[in-house]
Amino acid sequence: MPDFVTSQGMLLLSVIFGYLLGSIPFGILVTRAMGLGDLRAIGSGNIGATNVLRTGNKRAALATLLLDGGKGAVAVLLARWLVGGEDAAQVAGLAAFLGHIFPIWLGFKGGKGVATFLGLFLALDWRIGLAVAATWLVVALVGRVSSIAALFAAASSGLWILALTNGSLLVLALILTVLIYVRHGENLKRLKAGTEPRIGQKKA
Repeated sequence: MPDFVTSQGMLLLSVIFGYLLGSIPFGILVTRAMGLGDLRAIGSGNIGATNVLRTGNKRAALATLLLDGGKGAVAVLLARWLVGGEDAAQVAGLAAFLGHIFPIWLGFKGGKGVATFLGLFLALDWRIGLAVAATWLVVALVGRVSSIAALFAAASSGLWILALTNGSLLVLALILTVLIYVRHGENLKRLKAGTEPRIGQKKA
């Protein structure tokens, strides 16, 4: 864990800012802007890039991926810049992740947080971010199942942190990994039943 040196008031501001930024539902905004309909009525109904890809529009999916990852990164970088301290950066990143999976604007029914997870780790420590992203990419290319890639990537984060850093990000990684596994509960059921869709498949 990082040393908590930032005042409680500034940490609270980091939480509020991170949550509000993270709760912006870019998947819904992008698909509406491109005339693709209501994302919640497409495929799995999830607001993330994988479900956007089920519309058949790769540009929309890429835009959603970058924006969802970007909001995690921006939350971390702005907290680090404006507030200072790695404690504020980690708190803001966690809040952005929570905002994405539990957005107030959508009745706290959001995405699964994988892109935001990658984005915030790229900002916290680019080595960890790249290692986790590479893990996701390799598993996705081999297995062609987004949920499996996400679960492997999340689980690998703690191992990469232990291998490449002093471990100050480990608690955050464990919290986020548990939340990602919880959010993938339905995917785990489908994986067990052999009905989990493959990347690019239009219907969940």
